[in-house]
Amino acid sequence: MAKKFLVTGGAGFIGSHLVDRLLEKGHEVRVLDNLDRQAHPDIKKDVFLNPKAEFVKGDVCDKKKVGKALEGVDGVFHFAAAVGVEQSMQELNYYVKNNSLGTSNLLEVLATTDNDVKKIVVASSMSAYGEGLYRCENCGLIEPELRSGEQLKMKKWELYCSVCSKKLVPVPTPETKTQKPNSIYGITKKDQEDMTLLIGKTYGLKAVSMRFFTVIGPRQPPKNPYTGVIKLFLNKIMKNEQPIVFEDGLQSRDFISVHDVVEANILAMMSNAANYESFNVGTGKPVTIMETAEKIALLYGSRIMPKVTQDFRGGDVRHCFPDISKITSKIGWRPKRTFEGTLMEIIEWSNQRVEKN
Repeated sequence: MAKKFLVTGGAGFIGSHLVDRLLEKGHEVRVLDNLDRQAHPDIKKDVFLNPKAEFVKGDVCDKKKVGKALEGVDGVFHFAAAVGVEQSMQELNYYVKNNSLGTSNLLEVLATTDNDVKKIVVASSMSAYGEGLYRCENCGLIEPELRSGEQLKMKKWELYCSVCSKKLVPVPTPETKTQKPNSIYGITKKDQEDMTLLIGKTYGLKAVSMRFFTVIGPRQPPKNPYTGVIKLFLNKIMKNEQPIVFEDGLQSRDFISVHDVVEANILAMMSNAANYESFNVGTGKPVTIMETAEKIALLYGSRIMPKVTQDFRGGDVRHCFPDISKITSKIGWRPKRTFEGTLMEIIEWSNQRVEKN
């Protein structure tokens, strides 16, 4: 049965792919997006508006715009947010305003005005976890703190048990792990999740939180702070320059195709089994940063190898990859795209982008 959905941030990277897929499935879609230059550094090339969707230019912090955008809508996908870990540590007001206050404004309008919205799905993040989950040979499961600056200066990259000093082994991080955000961005994503689930339960509005791991795919603007290592590495390789790898290159991440993320969100919206739950959205298959750089070069047809600097960035996590058994068992979602296939899609899209310039 066709429905009408509002997608906040629907002109951006993940949101625009979601809009396209919803329209393909026969639904009506309205997009609320302020076209902020952080997410759309080049207005001509970094705005992705499907002409079949209704577009409302506006900010989630504007109650009147939000109220107008909610008219006649059955469900909301809340993707509008300021993104990027490092930048959030310098522009605190910008991130808190757009993420925490923007979400509270949306939820207040939903809770206190007449509307037809029955469900909201909010985009949360792995950044809310901080470090991932680990196992100590002697002490069992450990939720470690971030590595100290002193440890990193000694180039001791891995984590060690605070009780017996044994080296820890990373294991899949379940939704039950304590959330210890390591950035203002992570804190605001946790805010978005917590507020959405609380208001949902309080007012009988079905709500779901989706904790995205590292989402990759076409349409990621090369200058966006959330673009991450994939585009950074590819940009270097396309210029015949060495990608820069921090630490020893053996830190790992979980890269998930934007297409798989879109399918997970639609399933969560349609499934009652998802109501009032938080879900990890990733592959559950970690890849080292070194391997990532080498694979991009290979697929691009380059012999350039990454430059391992042994430098570090304070606040970086060492390993964090998801346990996805909950989302699989609850709503039947599994990722379908391969890492290599997604990298090739990014390379092809980037080549087309260069050709158009």
